[in-house]
Amino acid sequence: MTISAPHERVFVALDTAEVDRAVDLAGRVKGRVGGIKIGLEFFMARGLDGARQVMATAGLPLFLDLKFHDIPNTVAGAVRSVLPLRPMMLNVHAAGGAAMMRAAASAAAEAPAERPLVLGVTVLTSLAGDELGVTGVTGTAEEQVVRLARLTQDCGLDGVVCSAREIGALRQACGPDFKLAVPGIRPAGAAMGDQKRAVTPAEALALGADVLVIGRPITAAPDPTAAAAAIAEEMAASSVG
Repeated sequence: MTISAPHERVFVALDTAEVDRAVDLAGRVKGRVGGIKIGLEFFMARGLDGARQVMATAGLPLFLDLKFHDIPNTVAGAVRSVLPLRPMMLNVHAAGGAAMMRAAASAAAEAPAERPLVLGVTVLTSLAGDELGVTGVTGTAEEQVVRLARLTQDCGLDGVVCSAREIGALRQACGPDFKLAVPGIRPAGAAMGDQKRAVTPAEALALGADVLVIGRPITAAPDPTAAAAAIAEEMAASSVG
């Protein structure tokens, strides 16, 4: 994964169920971001065919955010099924266990062209404090993130999806080459929405994030092109300063 400019770390979350809307948004942000993210909302509505339509016109790298979580054989089959989209990144739930993650990594290695990065989802950024505790997890969110990230690395995955607030602990636990994709990014002054552990793009860069996932601050803006450009300028300024 080669990054030549700060804005190329941004993947825009196309959280829509409509192909035309996804294609339009991708076209508006092209040249101002590094790629697009397609998640469950779009994929459940439009499937592989819809994703192919977006990719055929977007001309941007793809983060396929489907968070596979099932028995190892099923997850391996799911990974093989999406390889024709040639995603740059895809993800699985680390809570699915070691055998499942190894199966996902093995299936990804069957890609006919460049192998996609396989990331583990640790703790959803919408969970914090008591909300995490009621799921049966003891300790802090950071402790659980590090625990799952170490397991993910041991299973041969390339990195994890995490909150920016856990980057320091993850770098210490997993080293500098472990890829960290960070959702919940909110530009200064933006509404937090349902993200409980969000930071600004500049803060995420300073902490050492590899990929920033940004959705509504761009896609729900009156002018998505201007919003993406403003974030790119903020990131460029922070990298210089």
